[in-house]
Amino acid sequence: MVRVDRTRVDGGVAHAASDLVAREEPLEIQLEGSSLAVVMRTPGHDVELVMGFLLTERVIERPEQVVSVHAYARHTDPESEDNVIRVVLAPGVRVDLDALRRNLFASSSCGVCGKATIENALRHAPPLDDPARFPASLFAALPAALRARQAVFDLTGGLHAAALFSGEGRLLAVREDVGRHNAVDKVVGWALRAGRVPLAGHVLLVSGRISYEIVQKALAARLPALAAVSAPTSLAVELAEASGIALVAFLRDAGFGVYGRRERVVG
Repeated sequence: MVRVDRTRVDGGVAHAASDLVAREEPLEIQLEGSSLAVVMRTPGHDVELVMGFLLTERVIERPEQVVSVHAYARHTDPESEDNVIRVVLAPGVRVDLDALRRNLFASSSCGVCGKATIENALRHAPPLDDPARFPASLFAALPAALRARQAVFDLTGGLHAAALFSGEGRLLAVREDVGRHNAVDKVVGWALRAGRVPLAGHVLLVSGRISYEIVQKALAARLPALAAVSAPTSLAVELAEASGIALVAFLRDAGFGVYGRRERVVG
């Protein structure tokens, strides 16, 4: 968090004040000395973020394919310190950097469209072969468990969060970030480093909506259930159906909706 100046207006009267805001800084991910991507993130758990990013973007499949992940002090500006992470892959791990930089879902067959996007996603990560089923009663308590661990959100109101749960509803990890995708990557990175990937039988909860990219990351981590307090998008539902993932959306006190592989959630 960072404290900043602000002007507070109450009843038409302005006065000087200060506020805590969520910290946002760029993180450059370097692969074999070349820049792969720059993500805007909340500093903290950066190694988990990078490991999760590498897995969900299909650069790696196993943690042992990474020899080292470390901060690289390339800049002379003190404010840039710790904003570069350099990754060294194990011998024999080959990566097409140009293809990665181009966005991994373009298709030469029909261009950039929903059908091509899903087909490419499934070529890189096949549909789940996971028999997991979850009782409907499991999901009701998940948002409160996540909300209780959003410490920085409580002070700033400016962060998304993701949480990983066991199939029995036990909270395993929570991560916050200014980016929804980053929060997911941090959780996946935690699981990868803990030896839990593939995440068969687990549930991922996100604090915002479920977009296609979030489902794609869940598929790469082999998660059979993805939940959110908000709505899914059309392409997210299509990918979930094709890949074998249940989407639990609009998860609130009164109930929720199930999309995608609805048979995974049983009454």
